[in-house]
Amino acid sequence: MARVLTVAQGGGGNYQTVQEAIDDVPLGNTCRTVIRISPGIYKQPIYIPKTKNLITLAGISPEITVITWNNTATKIDHHQAQRVIGSGTFGCGTAIVEGEDFISENITFENSSPEGSGQAVAIRVTADRCAFYNCRFLGWQDTLYLHYGKQYLKDCYIEGSVDFIFGNSTALLEHCHIHCKSAGYITAQSRKTCQETTGYVFLRCVITGNGGTPYAYLGRPWGPFGRVVFAYTYMDSCIKHHGWNNWGKIENERSACFYEYRCYGPGSCPDKRVTWARELMEDEAEQFLVHAFIDPNPERPWLAQRMALRIPFSA
Repeated sequence: MARVLTVAQGGGGNYQTVQEAIDDVPLGNTCRTVIRISPGIYKQPIYIPKTKNLITLAGISPEITVITWNNTATKIDHHQAQRVIGSGTFGCGTAIVEGEDFISENITFENSSPEGSGQAVAIRVTADRCAFYNCRFLGWQDTLYLHYGKQYLKDCYIEGSVDFIFGNSTALLEHCHIHCKSAGYITAQSRKTCQETTGYVFLRCVITGNGGTPYAYLGRPWGPFGRVVFAYTYMDSCIKHHGWNNWGKIENERSACFYEYRCYGPGSCPDKRVTWARELMEDEAEQFLVHAFIDPNPERPWLAQRMALRIPFSA
């Protein structure tokens, strides 16, 4: 049976801040704890440490349930610095999730730092078996830091400009809306060797921009073996015809794994893509088009368990 806590910043809940509720979750907890967040704009960084697993943050709607802060890689609030080990991009997230089996639904995570502030993370996820449903991730540079572990995102909205989905986790993003706010790169996946099984898969997603001439790349390799797949994804005219960038290193063209499969829209131009990225064949694409990409154990599927454990706000 799940434990349920409520947060309402105007009163009427168990807590007035999200962090207070997180702090009240027992260390090493083994019971799903659902933190229901009442509508509001919560101007506070939050931190879920690795000693606190099985936490769910649940709102009614991401448009009216917003967790926002304005740290950057060069300016981290002292309260956050006291909690988080690490600085720079690693420590500047509005939300930092290090506890495993985390779920979030109907929540917005925002880094409100303005354009030109440099790295300004909305959320960093350094945890295994995490899932996000109908969430929004708002920012400019380095919005969504999928740093480590396995993550599933469904029906989410992610916006940014430079490297705004980045890190070295294994992530499946399904039916998500990716919005390119200005010139830059959607992904910067950082797989270091060909033996690593990490990578990002965008399945049946939509990529939009602000109109005009093409200005955004699908990605560039933060690590030399960066791996990204776009499958059955609509790409509007914001995507540059050559699609991918080598980050100024010719040697990355021999190791990066940048793939597309049956994408469409004015930004999908297979015949104009860089020669070192390619369109997958059907048999090659199969491994990326199923939940097994992030949930490979058929006997104990974590994703099915997490979905069964979801407790909606209205329950």
